[in-house]
Amino acid sequence: MANEPRAEMEIVSALFIDEIDLRSVPGPSTRIDLSGIQFSAVAPTPVPLVWAPHLCVIVRCPAEAGGQGVLEVTFHRGEEQIARNVQPFEVEPGKFTYRLVRAELQFDDYGSIEARCRIGHGPHLTVPYTLLPPVEE
Repeated sequence: MANEPRAEMEIVSALFIDEIDLRSVPGPSTRIDLSGIQFSAVAPTPVPLVWAPHLCVIVRCPAEAGGQGVLEVTFHRGEEQIARNVQPFEVEPGKFTYRLVRAELQFDDYGSIEARCRIGHGPHLTVPYTLLPPVEE
């Protein structure tokens, strides 16, 4: 029907990771292996420092959706936006895609930031990340 709302793409997952590996299995099907999933990390040196964790965002496109979108990820410390990444993408309807986002984040003190992810003007998915003090040996 002409007045039915069009299906929208959605974020299935957003995680800070060390590595991603794609592999095919019979079907045909694809497996996404994520390793080093993390919500915090120990700083390699005392602050101030620039830290650049990798955020993997997995997006689903329903079969009836258009297949084109824009992923926006903003990084926040409290209510202050400290970084922003915007990337257009295309995915075949009925399929999934992923995007890697890497922002260089300035840390003047240890603490937490939030990555707020959304497609277009859709709802945010928030992922926290905490930088911890170096471990003394």
